[in-house]
Amino acid sequence: MSELFPRKQVMGFVFSMVLTAAALTVYFLDMSFAVGMTVLLITAFVQAAVQLVVFMHAGETEDKLAIYMNIYYGVAIALVTIFGTLLIMVWDM
Repeated sequence: MSELFPRKQVMGFVFSMVLTAAALTVYFLDMSFAVGMTVLLITAFVQAAVQLVVFMHAGETEDKLAIYMNIYYGVAIALVTIFGTLLIMVWDM
């Protein structure tokens, strides 16, 4: 029997709002650049994970392993591209 109240989606929404408020504190509080960027990066990645799992239903099908592997592959390609660009353009390698 399916649930009548979408508890998982409501909890995901509340958690997303808490993460947004945590990221917003970086703007309002006088944080150093390093602390602010750390808070923003952590909240951004956790927010992306919440969106994928709760709202896009990434783990609810039979091929969830393929979906997660594609996500990991995309993240790996993005990181290689970012750090490769930094290596070439900033560090003059």
